[in-house]
Amino acid sequence: MNNRIFLSAPHMGGNEIKYIQEAFDANYISPVGEQITKFEEAIKSFTGAKHAVALSSGTAALHLALRTLGVKDGDEVLASSFTFIGGVAPIMYERCTPFFIDSDEDSWNLDPLLLLEALESRKKSGSKMPKALIVAHLYGQAAKMDEIVAICDKYGVAIIEDAAESLGATVGGKHTGTIGKAGIYSFNGNKIITSSGGGMLVTDDEEVAKEARFLSTQAKEPFLHYEHETYGYNYRMSNIVAAIGRGQMEVLPQRVGRRREIFALYKELLKDIPEVKFMPEIAGSRGNRWLTTFYMDKKLKTTPDEIIKALEAQNIESRPLWKPMHTQPVFKDAPHLTNDFSEMLFERGLCLPSGSSMEDEDVMLVAKIVRDVIKK
Repeated sequence: MNNRIFLSAPHMGGNEIKYIQEAFDANYISPVGEQITKFEEAIKSFTGAKHAVALSSGTAALHLALRTLGVKDGDEVLASSFTFIGGVAPIMYERCTPFFIDSDEDSWNLDPLLLLEALESRKKSGSKMPKALIVAHLYGQAAKMDEIVAICDKYGVAIIEDAAESLGATVGGKHTGTIGKAGIYSFNGNKIITSSGGGMLVTDDEEVAKEARFLSTQAKEPFLHYEHETYGYNYRMSNIVAAIGRGQMEVLPQRVGRRREIFALYKELLKDIPEVKFMPEIAGSRGNRWLTTFYMDKKLKTTPDEIIKALEAQNIESRPLWKPMHTQPVFKDAPHLTNDFSEMLFERGLCLPSGSSMEDEDVMLVAKIVRDVIKK
């Protein structure tokens, strides 16, 4: 049996231990310290964002983005349906109503035409406009931000970018996460770079960053004693976690390059099976290819489960594509506008191992198993 091939294993760069030692030597291991500042500076330098706030998770960053934009009780928030629950759960934290928008075939991300339809219908009916839109850049690939921004600007809807999976991806010459009012990144264990956990909120709005930083440390007023005019959270990143993230940022370009190579190799190895449709990359964008994903045309009788089981039998991890939020039991009563595309992706698609530490031989083994199952 071969060593396990993980879907997306952590891949250290070398300086992480050095920066952790610096944090220990300074005796700052709590959510205060030089490593946090330097990690935030690295994110700003790489993405071009004016402000960055290091937090305990991407979900925490998203929650604070909603709070800083004034989203609260009873507001409606539009969101990508084809995503991970962490990208929409904070809507519920603020006792708001999610309205899910399906994906388009060009990007697999939020469909601008459905977004326009949702907003136009509200305008015609005189209904209250949604307070914000959370648009996800899935599997490291960019959504159609030019169209989405134009639509949201027309109707006065603030954009929050869920770039948890897409650090290092660009669209229209801008980094994902830096285009809307606020953006968030995740450094969970399986992301393109990882600090073992943690997240980051980025924005060009100084007040948003200032408020997020304030709320992330229990909303303590500037007094010697603990004074609170509102409630906050224990959401700040620790100095140790930031030290790992700082080291990871030094190798991010190489990690993106390797993930793109892995995607290209999978595509080449399976190119003679036209029913296998890989996730596209829209014009003017460059994804980080966090995970290589595809779906199988219904002409093939093969199911994703058959491939997943065959890979697992060889100690290889894979998984289905995200189950759309509008089909999740927890959101059974949530309004949505769909075209069935994301449901098809869930039923017919899967994620292949894509970690940047994979060798070409690993990729070829995975592709061979996929091919054998399909051909059978």
